[in-house]
Amino acid sequence: MPYVLLAAAVSALVTLLLIRRAKAPGRRALDHDFSKPQKIHAVPVPRIGGVGIVLGLAAVAVAQALGGASTEGGLALLLLACAMPAFLAGVVQDYTDTLTPKGRLVATAVSAVLAFFVLDAAIVRTDIPGLDWLVAFGAGSLALTVLAVTGIAHAVNIIDGLNGLASMCLAIMLAAVAYVAFEVGDPLVGTLALAGIGAVFGFFLWNFPAGLIFLGDGGAYFLGFFVSELSILLLVRNPEVSPLFPLLVCIYPVFETLFSIYRRRVLRARAPSLPDGIHLHSLIYRRVVRWAAGERSARALTRRNSAASPFLWLLCTGSVIPAVLFWDRSGPLAAFLLLFGVSYVVLYWRIVRFRSPRWMFLLASRPAPLPPGDNRQT
Repeated sequence: MPYVLLAAAVSALVTLLLIRRAKAPGRRALDHDFSKPQKIHAVPVPRIGGVGIVLGLAAVAVAQALGGASTEGGLALLLLACAMPAFLAGVVQDYTDTLTPKGRLVATAVSAVLAFFVLDAAIVRTDIPGLDWLVAFGAGSLALTVLAVTGIAHAVNIIDGLNGLASMCLAIMLAAVAYVAFEVGDPLVGTLALAGIGAVFGFFLWNFPAGLIFLGDGGAYFLGFFVSELSILLLVRNPEVSPLFPLLVCIYPVFETLFSIYRRRVLRARAPSLPDGIHLHSLIYRRVVRWAAGERSARALTRRNSAASPFLWLLCTGSVIPAVLFWDRSGPLAAFLLLFGVSYVVLYWRIVRFRSPRWMFLLASRPAPLPPGDNRQT
């Protein structure tokens, strides 16, 4: 618990300083571009929230090393070091907006390769016919590990489109990893997962509901790398954990990415890398939160931006709960993976055809008010 509080305190303080610093002249880290189809914020906001999260975890790693927990501290520091290519590539994009998605994916792949060799974070079993044969070879294991880590990191960046959406989903995912880690007697992975939750909540405090700062590409890619690597380490260190457990935990952003690729490439004949404004969270924002056609002030936009996120938190939780209940049983986990895919597609097509379920409108009817004076969003 002290490490959770330390990560949260450092993350919250650094994030606050970043918000205040963003008001200074030359605010290069502010997101001024409102023209892209996936953008739904109304005022410039700093997009470097990942810095506070990384420094919060770094503070925990140093505290562990100095406090006698050298093994835990050493692992945390090595994990953070491996994450730097992915994180720094994201930060460069946040400051300059010049790095392509391919460049960020390559940087994340470098981070995954480093973790593969430095931490032995390798996928060596999948419980999926055919893939188990592939990962029995070193090259196959490396290829699948890099693909999984870069895919999840990119997927987290895709769902980072509303106040608190990606950060709360990551906290939920990390909570699942922490629970199973302590259940199998692996406090090293469990403690890192809890520290990650603390660091995320230090950022979340300023991001939801007022949207005073964005997670940014740096934060999204780092957290995607962090949760995927902890999941792989959990599997490597604890053979009793089903390899389908982390897949079900992360299925919301993963399926969102796969469905987006299908939607863009097959249905719309467009390049999968081109952004659009019809992700599930975008549709919920525009078509379910029913006061969306009302006042257009920044404050009103922020209010309904924040009101849309809890729907996706519920979706994420709906996959995490069965993952936690059946963490050591691949059969039920596979069944819930299939159920999630069907449920997602049905929900998406109902919303896109203006036939959203009534319960969604009922939940959206009373948004939580913002604190006085808050008028930003992410």
